[in-house]
Amino acid sequence: MSRASEQAYAKIRAHLLSGAVRAGEQLTEDQLAQITGVSRTPVRDAVRRLEDELLLVRSDTKRLFVADWSRDDIEEMFTLRQMLECHAAERAARRLSREQVARLEGLNRDLKEAIEQSPPDVVRFLDANRAFHEVIYDAAQSPRLGQLLAKLVEAPVVLRTARTYSQGDLRQSARDHDELVAAFVARDPDWARAVMGSHLRRAFHTFVRSVGSAANDQDPS
Repeated sequence: MSRASEQAYAKIRAHLLSGAVRAGEQLTEDQLAQITGVSRTPVRDAVRRLEDELLLVRSDTKRLFVADWSRDDIEEMFTLRQMLECHAAERAARRLSREQVARLEGLNRDLKEAIEQSPPDVVRFLDANRAFHEVIYDAAQSPRLGQLLAKLVEAPVVLRTARTYSQGDLRQSARDHDELVAAFVARDPDWARAVMGSHLRRAFHTFVRSVGSAANDQDPS
């Protein structure tokens, strides 16, 4: 991507993750060009990338919307992520270099700093979380696995759960990362796989809880 396209991608992605737009909300290229301060050509490049990452979707009439997912969609996405990421963690435990372990530790410190802000900085949390998991994918040394996971991790699965996490939930996520690092340092693939599995199942149940709370807030009966 060109520098302008990269700039547009970063700004649009931050806009989507900030909570400034609602799931299912329609967007236009003109709106996005105003947000990013670049022309429509790099915006189109950025939009295509965000569509690939499942953060934006096109209707049959080619209109652009912020992705929205049903509970069944989300449950399937978490199931797929768990299958793939547990495998990635298992492979990574045998392959991570010292430099990669140090990188994981640094990213988790950044994630913790984002959590302790008031209110927690969700965009910073998501950036650090994404980078943390990407180190694991890289260490797994499986390009096919990385390509599959790239389309799942930034999906509204992550977006919607992170927005509804309490500070306690976010801290638990950081503790899960600490235990993952410990498993990697021990070169224990079974431990790494188990921690990744529980980490993702906890995130799924947080999502289910948040959806139920939202429904109760909207239903006065």
